Amino acid sequence: MADTKSATLTVANRTLELPILSPTVGPDVVDIRKLYSGADVFTYDPGFTSTAACESAITYIDGDKGELWYRGYPIEQLATSSHYLEVCYLLMQGELPNAAQLADFEERITRHTMVHEQMHYFFRGFRRDSHPMATMVGVVGAMSAFYHDSTDITDPMQREIASMRMIAKLPTIAAMAYKYSIGQPFVYPQNDLSYAANFLHMCFSVPAEKYVVDPALARAMDLIFTLHADHEQNASTSTVRLAGSSGANPFACIAAGIACLWGPAHGGANQAALEMLEEIGTVDRIPEYIAKAKDKDDPFRLMGFGHRVYKNFDPRAKVMKESADEVLSLLGIENNETLKVAKELERIALEDDYFIEKKLYPNVDFYSGIILSAMGFPTSMFTPIFALSRTVGWVSQWKEMIGDPELKIGRPRQLYIGEGRRDYVDLKSR
Repeated sequence: MADTKSATLTVANRTLELPILSPTVGPDVVDIRKLYSGADVFTYDPGFTSTAACESAITYIDGDKGELWYRGYPIEQLATSSHYLEVCYLLMQGELPNAAQLADFEERITRHTMVHEQMHYFFRGFRRDSHPMATMVGVVGAMSAFYHDSTDITDPMQREIASMRMIAKLPTIAAMAYKYSIGQPFVYPQNDLSYAANFLHMCFSVPAEKYVVDPALARAMDLIFTLHADHEQNASTSTVRLAGSSGANPFACIAAGIACLWGPAHGGANQAALEMLEEIGTVDRIPEYIAKAKDKDDPFRLMGFGHRVYKNFDPRAKVMKESADEVLSLLGIENNETLKVAKELERIALEDDYFIEKKLYPNVDFYSGIILSAMGFPTSMFTPIFALSRTVGWVSQWKEMIGDPELKIGRPRQLYIGEGRRDYVDLKSR
C-alpha cells in the first residue's frame, strides 16, 4: 500500500497530516497511529465498526454488494466447485493447491483426527448435562496440556503443526462433546471417510449397529463448513487476534474464539433462529409475530434475518437455501411444522415491503439452522458446528498476525467518564 494521499486534522492549535492507505479493494483507511503522540487525542469508535485493526490478505467482504471472497475467490464459486479441505488449504496457504498438494494436505489432516486418549477422561469432569460449547471451550483450551510440542509460537514448524492439529481434531472434539451430552459412547474417527462424513459418523453412529453416511448429507455438511470457514474481522476472529497479540499459545487463542462465538448475537444466531421458529409454532401464528417484529415498542426480533455487515442478500444464504431445499427433500420432511413456518417466513421476507425496505433478507444462520435440525442435530450443537467450521479461519488469521512485523499487543483506549481525582476518606469519617 502506498501513502499517496493524506487527510488533514486540526485539533486545537495542532495540525496533523494523516496518511491515507489504499487497500486492494474496499474503502481507503486513514492511518491514525500517530494521532495520540501528535495531538494528544484518541478516536472514539464503539464496536470498532469504523476501525481497521490490522492488515489482512485472507477474506474480503463488501456488505453493500453482498460479496464474500476467500483469498480473492467468490464464495459462490468455492461452494459450487470446491470442498472444505481444499478451502482450508486456500485460507492457510493463500493459493489453491495442485493435486499433489491437496492429497498431501488431506492425508495429514486425516492422520491427525484422533485425540490423545487421556483427553477422554477430561470430558468426565463435566456435568452430564453440560452444554457442548462449554465443554469445547474447556477441552480446546486444555489441548496445550496435551500437545506441548506445538505451543512455541516463535517456531514456524510448531505453528504449522498446531494449526493442522486443530483443524483435524475439532470435529472429533465437537462430536465427543455431543456424545457426552446425550450419554452415548465416544466414536473414534475413521480414516476412510471424508472430513464431513467422518464428523457425521462420529455424531450419529453407535457401536450396536452399522451407520452409513448419506453422501448428500455429507455434501450439505461440507457446504456448511465451507460457508462458515472465515468471515473477516468479526467478534470471535478479533478475539483470537487480541489473545494472540499477547503471545498466548494457539490452543488458548482458539479457545478464546470459541468462547466469543458462543454469544447469541454471533455464533449462536442459528440456534436463536430455530428456537424462534419453534416459538412461533404454526403457520397461522406468523402474522402475529410479523406484527410484533414491525412494532418498535415490542422487544421481539426476528432472528435469522438481516446481517450486521451485509446490506444486501447474504451471499452464503443463496447457496445455503439451495442446500436446505435438497436436504429437506432428501429426508422427506418438507411437511414438518417448524419447517413450514420457516418456508412461509422466508416467502414473506422476500415479498413484504417492510422487509425489503429494511433489507431483512434471510441470512446464512436462518438456513443453516434448518439444515442442521433436519439432519437430527439438537440446537445445542449448532454453535459447536459453527466453531469447528470457523477454526481454519481463526488459525489462518492467527498465523497471519504472528507473522506480521508490525504486531503489537492489542490495547484499545477508552473515553473515561468516571469520577475525577478524589482523596481517600477514613472509614470512621464516612
